[in-house]
Amino acid sequence: MSQAPAPPESGRRPVDQVLPPGRLGLLGLQHVLVMYTGCVAVPLVFGSVAKLDTSTIGLLINADLLVAGLVTLLQALGIGKVLGVRLPVVAGATFTAVTPMILIAGEYGMQAVYGSMIAAGVFGLLVAVPFARAVRFFPPLVSGSVITVIGLSLIGVAAGLIAGLDPTAEDYAAPSHLALAGGIVLLIVIISRFTSGFLSQLGVLLGLAAGTLVAIPMGLTDFSSVGQADWVGLAAPFHFGAPQFPLAAVISMCVVMLVTFTESTADMLAVGDMTGRPLTKADLARGLAGDGVSGIFGGIMNGFVDTVFAQNVGLVGMTKVRSRYVAAVAGGILVLLGLVPKLGEIVASLPGPVVGAAGLVMFATVTAVGINTLRKVEFEGTNNLLIVAVSIGVGMLPVAAPTIYHAFPTWVQIIGGSAITSATLTAFLLNLLFNHTPGRRKPAVVDESPATPAANTP
Repeated sequence: MSQAPAPPESGRRPVDQVLPPGRLGLLGLQHVLVMYTGCVAVPLVFGSVAKLDTSTIGLLINADLLVAGLVTLLQALGIGKVLGVRLPVVAGATFTAVTPMILIAGEYGMQAVYGSMIAAGVFGLLVAVPFARAVRFFPPLVSGSVITVIGLSLIGVAAGLIAGLDPTAEDYAAPSHLALAGGIVLLIVIISRFTSGFLSQLGVLLGLAAGTLVAIPMGLTDFSSVGQADWVGLAAPFHFGAPQFPLAAVISMCVVMLVTFTESTADMLAVGDMTGRPLTKADLARGLAGDGVSGIFGGIMNGFVDTVFAQNVGLVGMTKVRSRYVAAVAGGILVLLGLVPKLGEIVASLPGPVVGAAGLVMFATVTAVGINTLRKVEFEGTNNLLIVAVSIGVGMLPVAAPTIYHAFPTWVQIIGGSAITSATLTAFLLNLLFNHTPGRRKPAVVDESPATPAANTP
């Protein structure tokens, strides 16, 4: 569906062009198809590990799409001089928040999950401007280490979905389940190898569809709840009850917001270059404030924290279509999808091995993105290798030994037990110690701009 760019409209920059309705609709739909799998994977994974029922997971999926659509509209169209980067960017749920949300849900419950998300959203609004001015403190050294840990920490979640969450169950790690997951991974690889352009970007989505069809005769699917779901509807705000704000949960989600800012910063800067509209610090701050708004919207509407999706950034580069109104149409489509509960119920009914196989590919890709980001770091003659090593080591401790902090207070378990939170804090503080204090050996990185790809999906 890649198309050549339209000739510039008189007096308008490419980013402000309004394309004909037909093209707007097709190009907007293309953006949705590219990001859909990554967006719905977050509620699928979180809901499964948090042991929510299928109907509740369907509710989360609809809320996820609704919030993503609203934030995409906000980023593309903007609100005055306060919110929105006004670029062709598409927002979606970030994997960064999955592990902290699982830990918070297990310790404090769902009300704390969404209360801490609201608090993190407010925090994001407050620090958007300072972060835009101090982005140099989150170079590829920090962001690459964190993104690597994000991917590594989630691979275990994918394995749990494939094999099952109960090792004592009779069908735990059944060979047929592993074969199904392996076949899906193989199909995704084949699609990526032997197709190109737009079709190759749909590999994960096609893998999910094919895997589900195979799972039906295996008796792994249960779509009985789909018939009871409405075609049109909107979940009530605060579905799980009045939000709660445990301090440890709030701190953990605020760190997630900072990591999300790092992801979005890199992608917004990339889109700014692609569209010929380099971003000022004020532009960047408005875009980051949009991420903060996603935390508030998500906390109220039972959704998730959003970031700018990297694969849609790649789509802008591929199609050369730079109009922000294409992204606005994508946002509108996402809002409409979020108002169809029956669709959310269908997605929520996908079998664990199918979701886990797709998640394995996406989470491993996040790890590879982090490793690729670290290529920008200057290791020779610096302490940067030590910073990366310690950050990944500290971050992976709770993954390798989930109960390692069991003797500490609950707030330590929530903060330290999150691989993402602990890795972020470690990398940030060590970078300050070695590279932003007197007596440092040499500059930390070759390129002080943030990481290029974001930690969401391939």
